[in-house]
Amino acid sequence: MKQAMMSYVQPVMVAAVLLFWALAPAAWTGSAWSIVIATLSTTAAIQALEWVNERHASWRLTWREFLTDVFYVTLSYTVIAWASKTLADEPLTALKHGLGITTLWAMHLPFVAQVALAVFLVEFGQYWMHRLMHNQAFFWSTHAPHHHLTQLNAMKGAVGNPIELFLISLSVLALFDLPQPAMFCALNVLAVVSTFAHANTRFDPPRWYAFVFTTIRHHSLHHSTGYAETRCNYGNSLILLDRIFGTFGEGEAEVVGQGERRRLSIGEQFLFPARPLIARYQATDDRRERDGAEAAA
Repeated sequence: MKQAMMSYVQPVMVAAVLLFWALAPAAWTGSAWSIVIATLSTTAAIQALEWVNERHASWRLTWREFLTDVFYVTLSYTVIAWASKTLADEPLTALKHGLGITTLWAMHLPFVAQVALAVFLVEFGQYWMHRLMHNQAFFWSTHAPHHHLTQLNAMKGAVGNPIELFLISLSVLALFDLPQPAMFCALNVLAVVSTFAHANTRFDPPRWYAFVFTTIRHHSLHHSTGYAETRCNYGNSLILLDRIFGTFGEGEAEVVGQGERRRLSIGEQFLFPARPLIARYQATDDRRERDGAEAAA
């Protein structure tokens, strides 16, 4: 009975988020801060569940890991959110108005259908961006720091190189006419699913849920140590897309992390895409020193 109840933690939380945004007063849903408060609250709740029923002792959160995760969550809600809004959403909105693009039909859909549409639009773009990051050298250099994580926890989805965090935040949602509560609800649902997909929790959901939504079981395989094994399960929240496009992989991993499984510092994560340029500069500088020493001799 206890195990059956635990298996419904994720579906119940998703349903609770849907009900909240469907029934919340306009004074709340009309505020831009509401989505920040809601997503941070659900993330904190899932983080707390790691202490209730952890999945792996080797992923147990330390203060160092916790503070690093908090730094990246703060970065995502400030700098990355600002960049995404200023460089992507606002230009897309201006383009939409300039070209007279309208999708008023979406405003007449049932609330659940509006949320489902928004979830699909965001996740479809993220799936292909994520897949590109695993199949093109430059994009992989921005995404690789996320795969140098040596453990998974609730806030780990926010950890990565800032370029990757910006790229993965892009979507075409601004081109669609949808009410703000539905868009905020979709973002909250995505946050819940993707947070559970990185969390060190053992609340394995029913098969029907795991057929559609990404869970820690399949996402941990995506974070495994072999590069070939990571080229599957790209859906941040919708594993259904992997099933449709042939990139679904069955399995689970406890040992995660690329390379030598060395934990990267924040500075190393930020500079990771520039490593070839840094190495080239250092090689040139070393060569100049050698040439200077030989000329002096």
